[in-house]
Amino acid sequence: MSWLDGRRSQARAGRGEGKASPSAGNASFLVAARRGRACDDPGVRILIVEDDDAIAKPLSDGLRREGFQVTRVATGEEALEASLPDLVLLDLRLPGMDGTEVCRRLRARSDVPIIVVTAKGEEVDRVVGLELGADDYIVKPFGFRELLARIRAVMRRVHPGSDRSQIQVGDLEIDVRGRRASLAGESLALTTKEFDLLALLASEPGAVVSRQRILREIWDTEWLGPTKTVDVHVASLRKKLGDPAWIETVRGIGLRLVPRP
Repeated sequence: MSWLDGRRSQARAGRGEGKASPSAGNASFLVAARRGRACDDPGVRILIVEDDDAIAKPLSDGLRREGFQVTRVATGEEALEASLPDLVLLDLRLPGMDGTEVCRRLRARSDVPIIVVTAKGEEVDRVVGLELGADDYIVKPFGFRELLARIRAVMRRVHPGSDRSQIQVGDLEIDVRGRRASLAGESLALTTKEFDLLALLASEPGAVVSRQRILREIWDTEWLGPTKTVDVHVASLRKKLGDPAWIETVRGIGLRLVPRP
């Protein structure tokens, strides 16, 4: 169960539609809230355009816990009337003016980053949203950590000057601009893809990076089938790092870099 499903179940229980019980989705939400804030700049403003209260409220609360300033509106008309934020999280299935029209109008008047939210399997919506100028998309149901990762990735692309060129995770040091990596002072001989993969994982140590995101950012593909090519590069990286525990596989989700003591 995803974080989104867990929050929906909790909302239904609160309305008397079922018995509330702990779920994997709720647990992941609590872990996300305790790991520290994802927002380095507490002034970053996010506009959530979502008509479903069961989604919008916990999502707003979670993002505020991460340090973002959040405004939520329920319709496309309200979204266009709102003050321009730093990022828009836009549901495409809105009452009245739909999300695609909102996306088109927002892009016509500004370069504000837009992440569109689509229902599972609606590829046409995703394609249309991206063609209208959206910067990224996320599919319902989604995990909270995945959403945070996408927000950070979009903000880095829009404001590249704020991205870190030097990353250090324990004894692992990565010079992103110089494309050099070392472990305990010893240089690592990495291929292009190995370096890109390691840098991506190290940019968010401890956070799970989905295989789909890895394929999209490292291999520039949306392939949804078997991801053996990722496994091959991970195996090689583990060998070069000298300890397979550096990179943990989270079954059915993705990978994460685990700082070593």
